[in-house]
Amino acid sequence: MGERTFAISYDPAMVPLFAVLGVGPRFSHVTVSAGELRVRLGWAFRASVPRAAVREVAPDDGRVLGRGARGWRGRWLVNGSSQGLVRVTVDPPAPARVAGWPVRVRELRLSLEAPGFFVATLRPRDTGARP
Repeated sequence: MGERTFAISYDPAMVPLFAVLGVGPRFSHVTVSAGELRVRLGWAFRASVPRAAVREVAPDDGRVLGRGARGWRGRWLVNGSSQGLVRVTVDPPAPARVAGWPVRVRELRLSLEAPGFFVATLRPRDTGARP
């Protein structure tokens, strides 16, 4: 599998503000490669998750208030919109940085322009191993 980049979704009215703050579409994306999931929201949030640590990925219809990067105790929301949300469960927790501070992520909620394609791309594959 080659590397695929997914755009973070943004509310159109918020794009100019996010651009000035350095966390707009030009500076933010999610990348999936054969070995890693990388999330970047400009300078505000960066994470590197080994694909082997992705336990679950699914559409997320939960409510969100606000935009940007925020979280607590390993659960992080990285969004520019309340639309196109997906939830990624990570185990073991992976390293990330929030405004330069090191944190660990065990769950990521992301707003994406192509959430269905992202879920299909990232969903853990059946290895064929049986108990």
